Amino acid sequence: MGLEKTDMAGYPGRLMNQETLTSLFISPADTIRAAMACVDRGGCGIALVVDEGLHLIGTITDGDVRRAVLSGTDLDTPVNTLLEKKRGSRYPKPITADQGADRKHLIGLMQQHVLRQIPIVDKNGRIVDLTMLDDLIPQQDLPLQAVIMAGGRGTRLRPLTEDLPKPMLPVGGKPLMELVIEQLRQVGIRHVNVTTHYKPEKIFEHFGDGGNFGVELNYINEEKPLGTGGALGLIGEPKETMLVINGDVLTQVDFRAMLLFHHQQQADMTVAVRQYDIKVPYGVVECSGAKVCSLKEKPQINFLVNAGIYLLEPIVYKFIPNGTYFNMTDLIQWLLDAGRAVASFPIIEYWLDIGRLVDYEKAQTDMNHRNLSE
Repeated sequence: MGLEKTDMAGYPGRLMNQETLTSLFISPADTIRAAMACVDRGGCGIALVVDEGLHLIGTITDGDVRRAVLSGTDLDTPVNTLLEKKRGSRYPKPITADQGADRKHLIGLMQQHVLRQIPIVDKNGRIVDLTMLDDLIPQQDLPLQAVIMAGGRGTRLRPLTEDLPKPMLPVGGKPLMELVIEQLRQVGIRHVNVTTHYKPEKIFEHFGDGGNFGVELNYINEEKPLGTGGALGLIGEPKETMLVINGDVLTQVDFRAMLLFHHQQQADMTVAVRQYDIKVPYGVVECSGAKVCSLKEKPQINFLVNAGIYLLEPIVYKFIPNGTYFNMTDLIQWLLDAGRAVASFPIIEYWLDIGRLVDYEKAQTDMNHRNLSE
């Protein structure tokens, strides 16, 4: 699918690059999984469902895909299934703007319908552009502090981590932690705490106080390993929501979308999750006692796994012990036992946990194909 330049002639606004626009196109027969890849690839939080004539049929947003993941919908289901569900919602058809609409009208339309994107269509309903709210109104900095968990020894990555802590391993020519800091800075997070334990001097020698990287770094060194949650007990209780991210995660997760979701769920803690698929290489027999009930040939089993990214409200710190070994999984369970609200936020964007040599090799390959730092 593609648009000729003449299709866009006369449009007075800022035109999205044609290649970028067409990369957002999917057909109704494409799968939700394909839509998820499209949303991630385009970086606009949306996939545009079009027919062969490039007429806009519907839209699939990152929120639509996240809701599908949480509901357990098979990601190999056609996107037309999601469109059918949306036809029974408040907005059965996509909200669009006419070619030639001015900035004031576009902003009003987005604010009225609480939208981040508006497809622009011509008089025949053909898609000619996509306008983003971020292009019309400057983004506000996120009201967050951040914690990067950088104390792990990275034993599964030896010999690479014999002289370097895991977050300092180069990916695409930069330390992994530098990519994380760049992403935090891009959404306006300036104060970053870094928990360290293994070879902390390597991290400090590179980053210093963070000034050269556009952030203010505060180092918290663990004299002894305190687990993924225990190190938080060494940090004073924050006055605002805290973003916690493992130092070995490479991702393009939308932190703005995650914070909005966190507030919508009125959560004390939000855990980013990722769908993980396991293809069973055998026929699975389901039994009731000695009786065979069914046989599934090489089924695929789906799980939501912890992605190592969290949002914490200040009240959560009352559940974190000081100076005691404590994992984030313990914290989650304590919160659940206390009746506190814990939400799960599906990551549909690029995500990779660099815990093994094969993961590190994949990160290098992925960086060679696209710049994940932008």
